[in-house]
Amino acid sequence: MRKIAIALTKGGVGKTTTAVNLAAGLALTGQRVLLVDVDTQGQSARSLGLQPAAGLAELAAGEATPEQAITLARPNLWLLSGGRALANLKRLITRKDFGGEQTLAEALASLEDRYDFVVLDTAPGWDALSVNVLFYAQEVLTPVSLEVMTLQSLRDFAQSMASIQKYHPQLELRYVVPTFFDRRVRKSDEIFQQLTKVFPAQLCAPIRYNVRLSEAPGYGQSIFEYAPGSPGAEDYRKLIERILEDGRA
Repeated sequence: MRKIAIALTKGGVGKTTTAVNLAAGLALTGQRVLLVDVDTQGQSARSLGLQPAAGLAELAAGEATPEQAITLARPNLWLLSGGRALANLKRLITRKDFGGEQTLAEALASLEDRYDFVVLDTAPGWDALSVNVLFYAQEVLTPVSLEVMTLQSLRDFAQSMASIQKYHPQLELRYVVPTFFDRRVRKSDEIFQQLTKVFPAQLCAPIRYNVRLSEAPGYGQSIFEYAPGSPGAEDYRKLIERILEDGRA
């Protein structure tokens, strides 16, 4: 089972869009996928048109079984939702005298043999939940909007990741995915070229700016449902193909 965290400390870079469409696209290829929303905003459920009664917070607190907490969102795609209740999970983690960073891993341990992929959608910032995600995940996929400030956030995030990797050496920054790519804007191409130099092995084909990607969540649909012929759907298919090919290598 592959555990992929969609993470960056900066907001507004397309993390939830990427998490939802990556998970949905992998499910369409026949992979069994669990999408875990580790964000108090709970946008992953809304993006799929769902309002689960329970989710990650209830599972981690022992208030719900996996069967009660996990929602079948689409064929081959299951959701463990986030939302405001995760604030209680943060408090639970910080109260622990030791081992707080393993709270998420402990909550998900019984699910190890059920899925081919676990995709984790994370909040901006660096807190107890994001640390838990990185102690659980094996791979990090970082969406990077093509802006100067995002590049600095990526450098800062890589340094923060290094502090986790000392104790969790299996964790690696596997994919850097440029988002909101627009060749009409010179800055986009310039920053993409910088990423090519700094992250040559991790850099993926960019996700082009596409209004359909921003519209789809409002209809509770993935891009493959809302606009399957759009550039956004095409770009996420390419990303999914790369990830699946890496698994076969």
